[in-house]
Amino acid sequence: MFIDSARITVLAGRGGNGCVSFRREKFVPRGGPNGGDGGRGGSVIFRVEEGYNTLLHIHHRRTVRAERGRHGLGSNKTGAGGKDLVVPVPPGTVVRDVATGEVLADLVRPGEEVVVARGGRGGRGNARFATATNRAPRHAEEGEAGEERELELELKLLADVGLVGLPNAGKSTLLSRVSSARPKVASYPFTTLEPHLGVMQVPGEAFRTLVLADIPGLIEGAHAGAGLGIQFLRHVERCRVLAHLVDLADEAPIGDRVRAIRGELRSYSTALDERPWVLVGTKVDAVVAGVRAAALEDLEKVAVRFGVEWLAVSAVTGEGMNRLGHLLSMLAGSREVGV
Repeated sequence: MFIDSARITVLAGRGGNGCVSFRREKFVPRGGPNGGDGGRGGSVIFRVEEGYNTLLHIHHRRTVRAERGRHGLGSNKTGAGGKDLVVPVPPGTVVRDVATGEVLADLVRPGEEVVVARGGRGGRGNARFATATNRAPRHAEEGEAGEERELELELKLLADVGLVGLPNAGKSTLLSRVSSARPKVASYPFTTLEPHLGVMQVPGEAFRTLVLADIPGLIEGAHAGAGLGIQFLRHVERCRVLAHLVDLADEAPIGDRVRAIRGELRSYSTALDERPWVLVGTKVDAVVAGVRAAALEDLEKVAVRFGVEWLAVSAVTGEGMNRLGHLLSMLAGSREVGV
């Protein structure tokens, strides 16, 4: 199950109490106070871990609580500190404070971490309060409470290329053709109900790959929540380049379909409107022979109007797939495997 948002309460550990104690030994009549300090409470830490790609492991948890510090002991023994609680999160997780709306962290790289709730300080033992005028203090401090926060976590997929378009434009079929990903493919709209990632090897480049994200189909009003809408539009934000897919077998004007999706991206984020993109006509194998030339001509006109590269492909026959790989690699800047 793909879960890309979660709300959770984090509770850092309380500090341990200081100890009230006096040295009691034979032949030591004036031993004095020797109460130790309490240990510090554990903190709650979010850390990016490889192997996680959803927030499912957090989604069903109401609260997470770090360990409290131990109380101080006699003989000036400091209580043990509470163990920090490390919560693993997938790359691309945005952590936001619900109360203030402040973004606490945008965690992207493996190993990156943020302390979201700090443990409370341990209380001082009575040995700390001894003075020349008060040689036998009989009080100690209580430990401080740890921080408590309600947090909202939002996952934005990290991908080189985002596949966008109207429902049933052929995004899932194309992803399954160029990668080992197996998203659901069917001949009706909204087949894809959650984003899918796939790794595409650049044709002719043995050690270069691109990560592709199949974004569920968008419709007019998506930026305002229509259809699957804004629920998945955020995943497009992190893509370096967009591949806008249009079904060439569809009789609706290509220009109208492209403008509709471009308008939704622009309404959601002006930065998306400036992102490099390429226009890809899909299902060219399904276009009737007599109509093919006209369809390709319309596709070219729309691409020229928007000032972008274009090509026609078929995920069934493989036509145009090599060129698509090279074009996406050039626009996105392919990377070495393992980097």
